[in-house]
Amino acid sequence: MLRKIVALKRVLYDALGHFNADDGWAMASHLAITALMALFPFLIFATTLASFLGAQAFADTAVHLVFDTWPEQIAKPIAREVLNVLTVQRTDLLTYGVLLAAFFASNGIEALRTSLNRAYRVSETRGIIYRRVQSIAFVLIATAGFLVISVLVVFAPILARLAEANFEWVKPYMGTITLWRYIIASAVIVGGLFAVHYWLPAGKRRFVSIIPGIIFTLVAWLIGSTIFAAYLDRFSSYVTTYAGLASIMIAVVFLYIVSAIFILGGELNAAISRYLEARARVG
Repeated sequence: MLRKIVALKRVLYDALGHFNADDGWAMASHLAITALMALFPFLIFATTLASFLGAQAFADTAVHLVFDTWPEQIAKPIAREVLNVLTVQRTDLLTYGVLLAAFFASNGIEALRTSLNRAYRVSETRGIIYRRVQSIAFVLIATAGFLVISVLVVFAPILARLAEANFEWVKPYMGTITLWRYIIASAVIVGGLFAVHYWLPAGKRRFVSIIPGIIFTLVAWLIGSTIFAAYLDRFSSYVTTYAGLASIMIAVVFLYIVSAIFILGGELNAAISRYLEARARVG
């Protein structure tokens, strides 16, 4: 038991120490702002592509997938404005505007890559063209995933009626639409975390080695967002301080918290790997 406590202390000290020494707080700020700036271009590009392909229900589905895992106080005003933007009719799929939206959306992926490279203590050796193509591929894959989910949502009522007609035991679960939305959104987040931790940083990692950081990210995200939501309910003066900019300021602070948690997940994975390597050398 004592050895486990000592090991845990060493890992946490290594992760937190490197996070603090390697400008983790500044990187969290960079990641938060870049994520916010990439969010609208990504949703505009994805919605335009979906509309071009005939998936008219995509905008509402995308908003739910992105914002359902945010605290309601943060997500509601922003989601409303995002939906207003996305429901504007667009016919410029192949124009420079939409292509630039895809490019700017990929900047968010590049910010994730830079943060993880620092967290995993690796130097980037891949060329800039490879990295940018990979980032745009992430944007396209995310768009395709959202599009598939959007199509499933459209067909969900039909599938539900068929299930109810053929399987009696399914009926009690048919009313939990909101629950399934949360489950789908959470599954998207988990899949995205595995993808960015495994493929974005330089070097190679074993699949199992990234699990501790992902678990930490999910648990800390839940705790952090709950505490921040409670703070907004009871103590926040954002509305009186920032007036009409309150929702944006709240989103920036929330994304900053989530970004710090995300980077710490990578730091934790790196610290555990370093500890295990040191143990193997001594053993």
